[in-house]
Amino acid sequence: MLDFSQSRDAMTEKILIIDDDVDTLRLVGLMLQRQGYQISAAANGEQGLAKAFEERPDVILLDVMMPDMDGYEVTRRLRKNPITKDTPILIFTAKTQLDDKVIGFEAGADDYLTKPTHPAELQAHVRALMARVNPKKPDELDTALREHHGRLIGVLAVRGGLGVSTIATNLAGALYSRTHSDTILAEMIPGRGSIGWELGTPNHGELNELLNGTTAEISREKVDSLLVAHGSGLRLLLASENPHDIHLTDKINQYELLVLALATLASYVVLDLGTGLPPFVDKILPHCTDRIIVIEGIPSTIAVTKLLIEEIAKLGIDQAGISVVLNNRVRSEAQMSLADVQESLGHSITATITPAPEMFLAAAHMHMPAVLSQSTHLTSQQIMKVADHILEREKAK
Repeated sequence: MLDFSQSRDAMTEKILIIDDDVDTLRLVGLMLQRQGYQISAAANGEQGLAKAFEERPDVILLDVMMPDMDGYEVTRRLRKNPITKDTPILIFTAKTQLDDKVIGFEAGADDYLTKPTHPAELQAHVRALMARVNPKKPDELDTALREHHGRLIGVLAVRGGLGVSTIATNLAGALYSRTHSDTILAEMIPGRGSIGWELGTPNHGELNELLNGTTAEISREKVDSLLVAHGSGLRLLLASENPHDIHLTDKINQYELLVLALATLASYVVLDLGTGLPPFVDKILPHCTDRIIVIEGIPSTIAVTKLLIEEIAKLGIDQAGISVVLNNRVRSEAQMSLADVQESLGHSITATITPAPEMFLAAAHMHMPAVLSQSTHLTSQQIMKVADHILEREKAK
């Protein structure tokens, strides 16, 4: 593969060239590079899609005739993905027939130029695309999602056994109950799936299928097809139960594309992020509109949670966007009071969940979130308070 890498200012516009002709890649790449553009190259459609989703170029130059996937299909897939749906695409090909141009524009191309062409003409077309279209930069993407798509709510804790999945499941149920809007509940840790068992839903490893694939395969339509409808009204994305699958958490680019796609599919998306801050959670949290940390009233847990909040703040996340839920899962005199937990943590507590093992057991037998099966129960009302807090933040914004 040709290497066009060089040291450039971070604001330099990037052009991705997708063409199986090495001579075209070299000549066009070097010519545009001399004009001050940063160039990335891909020799086939599959590789081009992967680079487009990961690198987010400002403009894509795309050949039509390629062996594995033609340029029209590449264009269609680019337009289906939330990352590249607005990226300017210039089809640059030897196909000169009017029908070919029509197909290109119908697939979603912004411009069409036939080979061979004078370098000045190609440069003019590229400059016109750069000037006419305002593509979403990486640092603008989160803002666009907040303005046009659903709220992403990440739920996590410093260690297992604190009730993250239970809180996530019932928070999703509470949001659906309050708003009757499309709500997705998504498990994000492969190999640690449990929500499917609790809700009586067959688990076919839908999360695994997405993470095992390439970034080019993750589209809004693909993610939508793998969501499982539940009788509660929620839609579910389920993780596998096989502990060996935990290695899939290193698929950071797939995770980001998955979460961005989920945000376009529902008004509320509750993510069960598990424990700690693995690299993929670092990548996801900045995209979330709300972060829920589950804690218990034990000094050691509080101390580590305080560190967790500090690390999340280092991601550029305002602590006002972090809510803490005190989940007292067992009746014990060893549990600290709400006032003591807040003082020790140095952060406000959004809600306290009182122990209700019988309620959650009954809900599991019914395969329903407890907030929906026993909505008048005190503990259900406490979880509803967390949902109300999110809705109030949404209204205020």
